[in-house]
Amino acid sequence: MSQKQKSDAQKITWHALAFMAFSTVWGFGNIVNGFVYFNGIQVIFSWILMFALYFIPYALMVGELGAAFKTSGSGVNAWIYETTSPKLAYYAGWTYWACHITYIASKGSGFLKATSWMIFRNAETYDSLPTFMVQLATLAVFLIGCFIASKGLNPLKKLLTLAGTCVFILSFLYILMMFAAPVINSSAEYVSMDFSLKNLIPNFNVGYFTSLSILVFAVGGCEKISPYVNKVDNPSKNFPKGIIAMAVMVLGCAMLGTVAMGMMYDPEIINASQESFNSYAANGGYWAFQRLGEYYHVGDLFLVLYALCNMISQFAILILSIDAPLRMLLDNEKTKEFIPSKLRKKNKHGAYTNGILLVVVLSGAIILIQSVVPGAAAVLQQLTKLNSVCMPLRYLRAFVAYLALRKSIDKFPSEYRFVKNQRVAMFFGGWCFAVTAICCIMGMYSTDSFTFALNVITPIVLTALGMIMPKLAKRENKKK
Repeated sequence: MSQKQKSDAQKITWHALAFMAFSTVWGFGNIVNGFVYFNGIQVIFSWILMFALYFIPYALMVGELGAAFKTSGSGVNAWIYETTSPKLAYYAGWTYWACHITYIASKGSGFLKATSWMIFRNAETYDSLPTFMVQLATLAVFLIGCFIASKGLNPLKKLLTLAGTCVFILSFLYILMMFAAPVINSSAEYVSMDFSLKNLIPNFNVGYFTSLSILVFAVGGCEKISPYVNKVDNPSKNFPKGIIAMAVMVLGCAMLGTVAMGMMYDPEIINASQESFNSYAANGGYWAFQRLGEYYHVGDLFLVLYALCNMISQFAILILSIDAPLRMLLDNEKTKEFIPSKLRKKNKHGAYTNGILLVVVLSGAIILIQSVVPGAAAVLQQLTKLNSVCMPLRYLRAFVAYLALRKSIDKFPSEYRFVKNQRVAMFFGGWCFAVTAICCIMGMYSTDSFTFALNVITPIVLTALGMIMPKLAKRENKKK
């Protein structure tokens, strides 16, 4: 076999790309959050709008960036560096790392919640514990994760892949088995849904617009597939085909999953009180698998499997989220002039010890601050909103890179272009940037003053810290 034939044999087909991208972007938690935060099956309307007006152009723009910088392995940071300046590349790396501070703070809580469900098989045990005790336990889990990360090891990487795959398969099985349940067990209780147009159109109130960041958070992150653009057979034709196929799969999963969940849960019960809402936001996924087991007369089998996989995933993601974003920020030789040398100090295992200490201070502060929140379920609901405000801010980097790429289009040739018309391309880049920023800003609002303060202060503090670092580095360089 010739070299060219070998190369062609290793090319990724468009349908293989679609499945790769799907597993990167989508998760069962997105179905639960959409259903709970958007009044049940009314979220279908919002999913359609989000995919048509945001997700598809976002994914196709990422494809163009990946094709233009096919030799770059560091993703968005390299795109920013090539199209703008080293300082903006530093801010891109900082934003990616800073967004994970809130995400890291939520993983310990997620691990404890999954552990409680696996052992006690109910929501009440965990939710009834004093918040202060829960947050101390969360802090302990977080510190253990930091200790493992400081050893330069990622021992749970394979477990994370296995557990993530199992959750992915369980998500599909949930949808299929839920639709089959009325046929197999017709005597069980199911919720009757009204699919009339007036019931599917949501109420466009304050609560609706301040929750849109949840959907933006759910569909983001497809820039992870950009390195595969030029490995696709005939990328200019098959990459967009794969992305559109993935978008159809995700949209179908979102809608079918929503309908499946609508057969179980009545939105009126979810929205009956703030306590009920918090409980469903924190436990909805576990209840779904527990009830599915009841329909099929297998007890808590599905629940235990889901909780076990979730428990392993949460802890492994905690360690990886401490280690990987930090390395992305500090390993970049092109932006090290903006970071104080003390922060780049490594131990004998190759881990950034002072960087991990900074993570301990920032994520640990969020964990301890939430010890005053009444109720463990409220803490998880609060963290979901905080993540939906902070995490999508990292998507802004991709849109900045895309606008800069199209501004210098002659300088960066590419086999694949999202659209040929320059004005249309610039419009979509600006549109997606604006949608992300506006949804994150609106998502900060909350009727609860503590939640509102946390949503506003956290990104401000992280941004200010990112602006201080170059000044500290400059002062250090002057002394040297």
